[in-house]
Amino acid sequence: MSLYIGREASKLWKRICAETTTEINLLLENWKYLLGGLIGQYIHGVAARGVHFIHRPGPLLQDAGFFLLPELGQERGYVSETVFIFIFLSFFLWTFHPFIFKSKKIYTVLLWCRVLAFLVVSQTLRILTFYSTQLPGPNYHCREGSRFATLPQPDSILKYFIISEFPSGVLHGCGDLIFSSHMIFTLVFVRTYHKYGTRRFVKQCAWLTAVVQSLLIIASRKHYTVDVVVAWYTVNLVVYFIDSKLPELPDRGAAALLPVSKESRTKEENHKLLNGNAGDPTDRRLRSQVNGKVVEDSNTLLSETVLNSV
Repeated sequence: MSLYIGREASKLWKRICAETTTEINLLLENWKYLLGGLIGQYIHGVAARGVHFIHRPGPLLQDAGFFLLPELGQERGYVSETVFIFIFLSFFLWTFHPFIFKSKKIYTVLLWCRVLAFLVVSQTLRILTFYSTQLPGPNYHCREGSRFATLPQPDSILKYFIISEFPSGVLHGCGDLIFSSHMIFTLVFVRTYHKYGTRRFVKQCAWLTAVVQSLLIIASRKHYTVDVVVAWYTVNLVVYFIDSKLPELPDRGAAALLPVSKESRTKEENHKLLNGNAGDPTDRRLRSQVNGKVVEDSNTLLSETVLNSV
């Protein structure tokens, strides 16, 4: 028994080392895209904090969701945040599953390049929207009489660009309403797993969780219904458009994300090695796709049978 456990642990360690080497090579070529995506997250945070300075509390707007859904109350506001944290952490951990499991359907670095592209474009549209019109925040800390409703003007312009109130600034933001940032992350993560995930049941649960998250946001009075509705069609359209412009993952490798030039031919040959043309043939079969889409678990056996018969 101990010999079996030791052998499996050795295989797992070799798998982690091999995947780490591959991901580091991809990271060295695509770091600029990841860095750009992280800078986009910072700019979005600064913009959301900036609109808080000009937010003015006022009476709640008439909202169909507030009328139809029961109000959870300020003491139950953590419910929607708990669901969002669950979605975020579940997706984050799933993107690193190739380091552990044999079914290596994706490359973590390339997937996050794609996800950050979805997020940055959606957040750019969000910034343009909530700076166009500032609505009175429906959340409890954004209403009249709350000390968080409006931020005091800083004594230095540099303080506009320093997000020092995390996580208080995220939890007590006001003014950045249309459209919901929580729904941006939720829908991007759910759509990404829907395309590259392999568990059909998990996909169905993910979409159900997104719907539940939408209702909880409204019931917690963190956003108006319009903020959630606009997020649903805007983010889905953004992801659909950008996804159609980007090359398919993962078989085409990182070189497809870069401009094609004569200098990239040598890099493409290196990527062929990274993308499965060398190494364990079983791993290559597991990374295979049909028509650019990941094969569902139920069809994996059939796919392997066809490949073995060729």
